[in-house]
Amino acid sequence: MHSLFALFLIGILPILFFSWEMLDTYNSTAFEQKKTDMQNQGSSLSNRLLTTGYMTDSTISEVNAELMRIAGLYEGRILIVDSKLNVLKDTYGIEDGNFLISEEVIKCLKGTNSVSHNTTNKYIEMTIPITYNINNTNNTNVTNKEIMGVIVMNFSTKNIYNISAILNKKTSVLMLTTAILVFVYAFFYSGVFTKPFINLRKAIGHLTEGYMDDEVTVDGFHEVKLISGSLNQMLTRIKNLERSRQEFVSNVSHELKTPLTSVKVLADSLLMQEDAPSELYREFLVDIADEIERENKIINDLLSLVKLDKTASEMNITSIKINDLVESVLKRLRPIAKKSNIELIYESFRPVMAEADEVKLSLALSNLIENAIKYNVEDGWVRVSLNADHKYFYVKVSDSGIGIPEEAQDSIFDRFYRVDKARSRGTGGTGLGLSITKNVIHMHKGAIKVYSKEEEGTTFTVRIPINYIA
Repeated sequence: MHSLFALFLIGILPILFFSWEMLDTYNSTAFEQKKTDMQNQGSSLSNRLLTTGYMTDSTISEVNAELMRIAGLYEGRILIVDSKLNVLKDTYGIEDGNFLISEEVIKCLKGTNSVSHNTTNKYIEMTIPITYNINNTNNTNVTNKEIMGVIVMNFSTKNIYNISAILNKKTSVLMLTTAILVFVYAFFYSGVFTKPFINLRKAIGHLTEGYMDDEVTVDGFHEVKLISGSLNQMLTRIKNLERSRQEFVSNVSHELKTPLTSVKVLADSLLMQEDAPSELYREFLVDIADEIERENKIINDLLSLVKLDKTASEMNITSIKINDLVESVLKRLRPIAKKSNIELIYESFRPVMAEADEVKLSLALSNLIENAIKYNVEDGWVRVSLNADHKYFYVKVSDSGIGIPEEAQDSIFDRFYRVDKARSRGTGGTGLGLSITKNVIHMHKGAIKVYSKEEEGTTFTVRIPINYIA
């Protein structure tokens, strides 16, 4: 209904405006043309009256005939008044020989013309002075003007009003016909126009009822198809998020359950052996402690991840020296690298001061460097470099490790994703470290990229703005 009304207004308003403007233009142009014609006729008569000597002899038949002709042509009345207010000629024959005492005539004798439009009686009245030029005897370049009398013209405008009424009537008929046609067109077109949107609304309603497996397919205008495509993209994203959520819950359940299962198996094994030697007890208790530690790591990483999700807007931003931060992280990780004889190399190209959350950024860099150490080869190396330009600082972590298969590189930042599950458990990984790292970097409005080739090593590049963008 709203679209029908809108289409009707869009179609009819320009026509209404054009019609009103056309009538108004005709009326104003016609009246101005009438006044111009009267002015021209008056000026011509003024010259004729002077050249024929009519102001001293008003019986000149040729002039009187001319006056009657012009008055009849314009369906009006002409009065010739001398400077003493005597009416020399009235084309109606009413005021001949009488005095005409009028404010407009007196002003005209003093040099002020007047034009008035009487819309009630439909006529235009104009006064035009009859001026005689007198040359100055002392200076031939100076001409004095003497007003010998006044021409009073009263011309009818009924023909203008009649034509305007006819135009108005025809315009009204045209407007009514156009309005009907526009309404009919708008009625049918609004149905065509709104149908795709109605179908789109039904499709969205179908989705809200839980039918997420169905795609939104709506035929119609190009824009509607674009909206339909965007909805399908959003639907795909929602499906992926739902699948990720289910996988995350499944992975959390599995990861938390696995160490507990191992602890239970070890404990049951000990309980089944009544006279087990103390060495066996010690061995089993060490294994139980390792499983508990593994469980503790998973829980801590989960808490870190949840905390990052929950407090994404709570950044403790301070101006810190990134060089010192990287050196501090490397210092904590050197003992781990030393166990596998991994050489840690640090390259700092310039001092870097940046606005960042020191605790969160330290956690992200620790995860990257620790992974480079854990997933390395014996006697390998890890190279960490720091550089900056006028806008960003860059941290690059390269290693000589086992590398990441190309097909797995898009998934390594997913929660609980592991390229090699057996090796990850052997190194104590929870599959959450890179997810935490990516979250932290995104919270700093930065970006992280990975370049890797199997058996040749991996390089992570982190780019973060020097000035924090809130």
